[in-house]
Amino acid sequence: MTALNRKLWRELLLIRTQAMAIALVVAAGVAMYVMYLSNFETLRRTKQQFYADQHFADVFASLKRAPRRVAGEIAAIPGVTAIETRVVATVPLHVRGLDAPAAARLVSVPAGRRPRVNDLFLRTGAWLDPQRPDDVLASEGFVRAHALVVGDRVSVVINGRLRQLRIAGVALSPEYIYSIRPGDLVPDDRRYAILWMNESALAAAFNMEGGFNDLALALSPGASSAEVERRVDQLLASFGGLGAYPRSRQPSNWTLENELVQLQSFGFLLPLIFLFVAAFTLHMALSRMLALQRPQIASLKAIGYSNRVLAWHYMKLALLIGAAGVLTGIAGGGWVGREIGDLYNRYFRFPQLLFTIPPRVWIGAAAMTAATAAAGAASAVRRAVRIPPAEAMRPELPARYGRSAIEATLPRGHIRTAALIVFRRLTHRPLRTAASVIGLGFAVGSLTTCLIFIDSMHQLIATQFWQVSREDLAVVFTEPRSATALRALGNLPGVLSVEPQRVVPARIRAGHRTREIVLTGLTPATQLRRIVDADGRAMRPRPAGLTLSSKLAEVLALQAGDDVRVEVLEGTRPVRTLPVVATVDDVMGLSAYMDLEALHGMLGEGDVVSGAYALVDGGQTGPLAQALRRVPAIAGVGFKRDVLRTFRDAMSANLNTTLFINVVFAAIIAFGVVYNAARVALSEQSYDLASLRVLGFTRREISVLLLSELAMLTVLALPVGSVIGYGMASAMVQTLQSEVYRFPLYVTRAAVAWAWMGVIAASAVSALLVRRRLDSLDLLAVLKVRE
Repeated sequence: MTALNRKLWRELLLIRTQAMAIALVVAAGVAMYVMYLSNFETLRRTKQQFYADQHFADVFASLKRAPRRVAGEIAAIPGVTAIETRVVATVPLHVRGLDAPAAARLVSVPAGRRPRVNDLFLRTGAWLDPQRPDDVLASEGFVRAHALVVGDRVSVVINGRLRQLRIAGVALSPEYIYSIRPGDLVPDDRRYAILWMNESALAAAFNMEGGFNDLALALSPGASSAEVERRVDQLLASFGGLGAYPRSRQPSNWTLENELVQLQSFGFLLPLIFLFVAAFTLHMALSRMLALQRPQIASLKAIGYSNRVLAWHYMKLALLIGAAGVLTGIAGGGWVGREIGDLYNRYFRFPQLLFTIPPRVWIGAAAMTAATAAAGAASAVRRAVRIPPAEAMRPELPARYGRSAIEATLPRGHIRTAALIVFRRLTHRPLRTAASVIGLGFAVGSLTTCLIFIDSMHQLIATQFWQVSREDLAVVFTEPRSATALRALGNLPGVLSVEPQRVVPARIRAGHRTREIVLTGLTPATQLRRIVDADGRAMRPRPAGLTLSSKLAEVLALQAGDDVRVEVLEGTRPVRTLPVVATVDDVMGLSAYMDLEALHGMLGEGDVVSGAYALVDGGQTGPLAQALRRVPAIAGVGFKRDVLRTFRDAMSANLNTTLFINVVFAAIIAFGVVYNAARVALSEQSYDLASLRVLGFTRREISVLLLSELAMLTVLALPVGSVIGYGMASAMVQTLQSEVYRFPLYVTRAAVAWAWMGVIAASAVSALLVRRRLDSLDLLAVLKVRE
């Protein structure tokens, strides 16, 4: 234990409360880094292992129907190492306790063997017995949502007939890690099930003996996925192929990858912001402490300590504070990360999702914190140790408190002495005042950013459910129907009005860029399903051409006026080159819209619909749901109340929890910054306040002087922090834009007000703590200290 190290521990003990405040700011940033990136690494590794263990496919394709011989031709394509042909169908599902019909996706599995591609992980129960045609394996999410067990039965409608299926086992599949019904916004395990059935039984039920309508391919390492997809499309074109697509665009994997990208973005961006605030706070604290230690530094240099040794001594002080923040942050981030990991396991179904903190995460956290502490301390240390000993022996020259230009404009004799002292301290040291305001502004900004995200989430819900989707009920037919189906739907109990829905699968090409999308046809007079941008402005479909979501246009590098190739993957499969007439900055998915009549003309069909949107009498939903159960032509039903409830539950369980944690961390940062600013102000004014006590000022009066300055700094920081928060929120919104959903940047007065109130509360608590220290401090003794 050298002399300098003893001095180091004494200094750390002397500023222990400030050090704790700074360490808390560091810990909040580290905890967020650990929380997000550990979940990112856990999901990524678990996904890779699950994909490898269950032989997840590289290429997928769906079609109308093809004979078995075509599978041999596809298997002969260079690069294909394994093929699994399947029969797949979506059917109505009847479950006790649900008023509206649910849906089940039936997927065949080969008799007597495990699938070579997209194998299943059997959680409980037994593999399917070829001699039991009514046995199925059920997805784990559906089984848990309804508290089912092996041996229970569920009812599905196959070709217009109600059939009882027995659950023989509970399974997980890499193809349905994120299991969501087509057209839904979030997963709903209560209303959507994946059921795996013996191939012979499922093929017989749909007259598919000797054929298949879905396939999955595994490719050899280095094989060209694009070339395999092209060859598959050629072979399946005459059999109603709907277009092959790679693993990257398989719905479950696509959603999971988008979530991983967002986790990684959050894991780097938010901690960097918080650690920057910590560096700024550490700089302010060390700058003042070193200014007070000028005589000590001079004495140490005079007895032989070099600038390098002294610089390292004070740098160690910063690193020790950072180390305390790292240890606290890793422990806190690990605990919170496990809670967040449990939420992810509700929506991403893996055999096992074990939260771990990989070494590179905590090593990265330590490295980032060390860099932050060094950066925060570097300039203050460098400035202090470079002062020549003779100059450092003298106290720092006090500021000159003459009448400033601003003060000259104020009327004489109308400003109280206390107010004048505070005013001159703020105006005669503008750089120090500006640094304090900016530091407090980042506290306001970090809290504002998190609150803006909460408002943006609610705005996303309002836009999607009350401006885009204005219907009470959405119905999807098993096959496209004539417009008479709309009239039949309108005659059901409780239906007030009906509008057509026409959607077709399509592949859209712009040069080498492609996307498989759903092309939606809308009428100009549509009121129930509209094209709405993020600001709530409604658009009408143009008579000719496509209206694309801005995100889809960005993915395809398109803009209004460009031409794009549209390959319809249904019916006669027309191929057209259409202009992009407009883009819309919507909030969810990749969308393409077209005038309904123009879509009918391109498809060469009459007045055909894929489904319908309806307004419903709220008092008739029960009888309507019962009536819909008896219509075999309906593949799916979605009451908006149920969809909205599921969406809000998902947001509450996932995003709301995450944002609440972020708000807590932001509040910790706000308190740490404000308290540190108050302690710095106290240390700066110790000599001045002691002098005022000698001149006859009471403790109450000097407390008012100190706390008034803190109050003025806080007031000045509030608008500055709001601007900083808006900038940080805007940067984060841009970073987190994904193909799944886009948060609109929506700033409310309430978010700003709550952020201001939070920082004001932190200032009040900090003021009380500092005032207690002021009351217990012997200010007269300060006059004996030579500074």
